[in-house]
Amino acid sequence: MSPPDSTGNSTRALRGASLLILLQVASRAITFAANQLLLRFLTAQLLGVSTQLEVYYLSVIFFARESLRVAIQRQDSSSLSPTRKKEDAHGGANKSAQAVVNLGYIAIALGIPLAVVLGWLYLHSLSPSTLAATPNLTTSLHVYALAAVLELVSEPSFVVMQTRLQFGTRAAAESVATFARCLVTLGSAVWGSDRDLGVLPFALGQLSYGIGLLAVYAWRGAGLAKREGFSLLPRRIASPSTQGSKQLQPGRPTDKSPFIASYFYRPTLQLASSMMAQSVVKHILTQGDTFLVSILSTPTAQGVYALANNYGGLLARLVFQPIEESSRGYFSRLLAPSTARTSVGDAEPAATARYQEACTHLQSLFKSYLLLSLVITTLGPTAASPLLALVAGPRWAGSGAATCLATYMWYIPLLAINGVAEAFVASVASQQEVNRQSTWMGVFSVVFGAAGVVCLRVLEWGAQGLVVANGVNMLCRVVWCAVFIRRYFTDKGVGFDVLGFVPSPVSLLAGAVTSQVVTRVITSARTLGESPGTAKEAAVELVKVAGVALPFVLVVALSERKFLYSAFHALRGSRQPDS
Repeated sequence: MSPPDSTGNSTRALRGASLLILLQVASRAITFAANQLLLRFLTAQLLGVSTQLEVYYLSVIFFARESLRVAIQRQDSSSLSPTRKKEDAHGGANKSAQAVVNLGYIAIALGIPLAVVLGWLYLHSLSPSTLAATPNLTTSLHVYALAAVLELVSEPSFVVMQTRLQFGTRAAAESVATFARCLVTLGSAVWGSDRDLGVLPFALGQLSYGIGLLAVYAWRGAGLAKREGFSLLPRRIASPSTQGSKQLQPGRPTDKSPFIASYFYRPTLQLASSMMAQSVVKHILTQGDTFLVSILSTPTAQGVYALANNYGGLLARLVFQPIEESSRGYFSRLLAPSTARTSVGDAEPAATARYQEACTHLQSLFKSYLLLSLVITTLGPTAASPLLALVAGPRWAGSGAATCLATYMWYIPLLAINGVAEAFVASVASQQEVNRQSTWMGVFSVVFGAAGVVCLRVLEWGAQGLVVANGVNMLCRVVWCAVFIRRYFTDKGVGFDVLGFVPSPVSLLAGAVTSQVVTRVITSARTLGESPGTAKEAAVELVKVAGVALPFVLVVALSERKFLYSAFHALRGSRQPDS
């Protein structure tokens, strides 16, 4: 099997990331509009319970499929069909697709008991007063469990599409599902406004989301299966070590099959098992702020942090997450073991070229993130207060949320760099390295808890302290990934220059000067720490920020013009110009 076209994969990955970003923007816009309307029919207490149910739902989904998704993206399809004959190529592709489908059913098998166990734990953690004050809570939990299982049923079709970089199917499925969820949630809330449905509208909306995903993936997956000759149902797979071989001599041991029970590809399943512990730790760290803030902080701090996290994390959900998912698939395919197995004469040059390409793309991603982070940290802390006053009202801006959001601006760069760095590590790490990372993730969770206690209890920084604690945890993870990435490329004989993706001195100087200028411009009309009193004042201040930002962005664009030009051509799938 010839190595995959890395240029084609790169172009499809870039276009796929762009498509996913557009999908996230559209989905978030629809969801935001629906949530604003829902606030007219729901109380704060019901919104809080719905958040808990969403965490339950996400936990079932995450634990059931996350490690499998990462492992499947790294599956070496060439080892499923070692023959290189043209007439066997189609059969090898079918076998690879069937192996992926079979692995997708493990997520379903894991999801059902997870939904039962986590649901039982959640119900027994609730106080009797919460159960009595929330209508249809138990029914809603059961509906959420059903929604999670339905979404997992679409996993076999999803993973096949993902391995083929068919982002259009994912965009269609999530668009249909998001629209259905918003429509059903809002419609049932309006219909039941005088019927005391409790959190049932959220549960019905999530159920419609799962049905929408399953419908689109089943439709597209069935068409792909018919064209390529595999099944969306689990099927036995003949081992390549014995397929087509002559009858074994009596008493002679058989070769060890790469498949478990002739269904599940052993190396992928072993890698997924190794990543399971890491997935648990990552999910705890992801949702850890929710638990920590409820234990260590006051209700006021909880509300302030929730608001800052929703607005500050919007960029991460819209831009960083799609790029992270697309990059993980791209690096997994580019650096898969099969890509290095070419003829003996050119094996080493071909492998080195792929490592160099991966290094270049990774550095380009890091530099893009750092340039965006430079703009965010330069303008964001000052613009946080008027922006919050305009969007959420002066009352929220004066409650400490503006200060918390300003601090969150410094957390976003760490969030961005860590996302793509961990995506690369997940793409290339061996089973032993994954285990080592899981151990360190456990250590970082302890560091996060200790930082939270210091910031919230000792220093009494409130919601701002929780952002700092998250930043400490994220910094630890970034440092670990940086050490891993540098060692990885050094072992492959490729230099990984950290200074190669740092913004130019001109850009850094422009950021430092602009930060001081925009602070003086905004605070000249009011005392530092105060918030704009009216929406008009907030809008005027944002116009001032934009006026200062324009020349700053132009200076950065000019100083980084070579990089931006090459990135633009890469996004279009064109050949990069000679530098």
